[in-house]
Amino acid sequence: MSTQWLKPYMPRGLYVRAALILVLPVVALLLVVGIAFLQKHLEDVTAQMTQAAAREVRLITQTMAESETRQQALAAVRPDLSALSMNMQFLDADEMPEIGRRRWYDFIAPQVEADLMAELPDLEAVALPSGQEARLYMPTHLGLLQLTFDRRRLSPAAPHQLIVTMVFFAIIMTSISFLYMRNQLRPITRLADAAQAFGRGRVVPYSPGGAVEVRAAGNAFLDMRARIERQMEQRTMMLSGVSHDLRTPLTRLKLGLSMLPEEEAAPLQQDVTEMQSLLDAFLDFSRGAAEGAPEEVDPEDLLTQIVSDARRAGHKAELVTVDGQGTAMLRPSAMRRAVENLIGNAVRYGSKADVSLTLTPKSLRIRVEDDGPGIPPEQRTEAVKPFSRLDPARNQNQGSGVGLGLAIVADIARAHGGVLRLGKSERLGGLCADIIVGR
Repeated sequence: MSTQWLKPYMPRGLYVRAALILVLPVVALLLVVGIAFLQKHLEDVTAQMTQAAAREVRLITQTMAESETRQQALAAVRPDLSALSMNMQFLDADEMPEIGRRRWYDFIAPQVEADLMAELPDLEAVALPSGQEARLYMPTHLGLLQLTFDRRRLSPAAPHQLIVTMVFFAIIMTSISFLYMRNQLRPITRLADAAQAFGRGRVVPYSPGGAVEVRAAGNAFLDMRARIERQMEQRTMMLSGVSHDLRTPLTRLKLGLSMLPEEEAAPLQQDVTEMQSLLDAFLDFSRGAAEGAPEEVDPEDLLTQIVSDARRAGHKAELVTVDGQGTAMLRPSAMRRAVENLIGNAVRYGSKADVSLTLTPKSLRIRVEDDGPGIPPEQRTEAVKPFSRLDPARNQNQGSGVGLGLAIVADIARAHGGVLRLGKSERLGGLCADIIVGR
C-alpha cells in the first residue's frame, strides 16, 4: 500500500522524527494497557461490587418495609446497618439530596451509577462526592431514604492510580530516552551542518563523533573535503602557472610589434590582444570562487556598485527592482566577477542589461536580463560548460571569447551552494540569467 499521501504530514527534522519514534509506541502501549485494564479488570470488578452493594440495599429496604414509623424502621434495620457498616437517615420534604458532585478523575463513577440504577430500579439518585463516601437515595413509604457507606465497597480503591503511574513513568522514561537519543543524533546534525557549509563555500571546524558508523561517515566527509580542496588548489595553480608562463612571450611579441610599421603590425597586434583576453579569461576561470572568505554582505549595495561601475565603463546597465532586504554570506570579489560577466554578456549580445535582486528568508536571487537573441532551451545546458561557444545563437560581430563566461558564473554559484539558471526574459525577450544562492 502506498504511503505517499503521508509525506506532506510527516515532520522533516531528525529530532522531531526521533521524538515520534519514541513517543508513538509509548502512547500506543498506554492506550492498549489502559483500555484493557478498564474493560477487563475495573469494569468486571466494579460490576461484582455494585451487585453486592445492591443486594445489601435491597435487604435493608425489605427489612423496613413493614415498619409504620421512621423510628420503627431505624430500630428494625439497626443490626443490619451495624453489620454492613452503613448509616441511614430519612430526609424531610424540604431537604434536597446532594447529588452531581464528582471528582473529575473518577472515570469509573459513571459505570457505578449505571450498575446501581440497573440493579435498583427504585433508586432515585447516587452521589459520589469523594473516594471515602457514597450516598444512595431511595424513595420509601416513610419518605426519602439516604444510605451512606464506604465508597470503596462499590469499586476498587483509587482505580486511577495505575493510569497515573503508567503515564508518570512513561514521561520519565521517554524523557531519558530522548536525552540519550539527542546525544546520538547531535554528531549527525553536526556532520550535516559541516557538509552544507562546505557546499556553500565555507569550511567550518568539524571532528567526527558519535557511533562507529557516524564516525566513519564523518571521516569519509573529511577525506572528501580534503581531496576537493587539493583538486581545486591544483587546478588553480596549474592554470595560473600556464597563464603566467604565456605572458612572457606575449610581452616579447608586443615589444617586437612596436618596432614594426603601424600598417604591418595592426593585424598582429589584434591577435596579441585577443590572446591576452584569452589568458585573462583563463585566470578568471582558474581563480573561480577561491579568493576571499565568505562574509556578511548587503547584496543591494554590492549590485549598486557593480551597476555603477558598468555604467562608467560605458555599458547600458540598470538595477531595476529590489525585493526584500537583509544580508547574505557571500564572497564579494567572486560574486562581483559573476555579475560583471553576466552584464558583459548582456551588453555584448544585446543593447542593455537589467539587473534585479530578490531576497527571501531562505534564498537570494540575482537576475540579469538582456534584449539579445538569447539561447535556445536545448542549448542552455551546453552553454554553461567550459570552453563551450554557441556562435550560431549569438552575434559573432560583437566578439567571440573562449567560452568561459557562463562557466565562471556557474562555478561561482556552485561555490556559494547555489545554481545558475538560464531562461528567456519575459520583459526584454532575450536571455534571463538567475544566480540563486541559499541564505
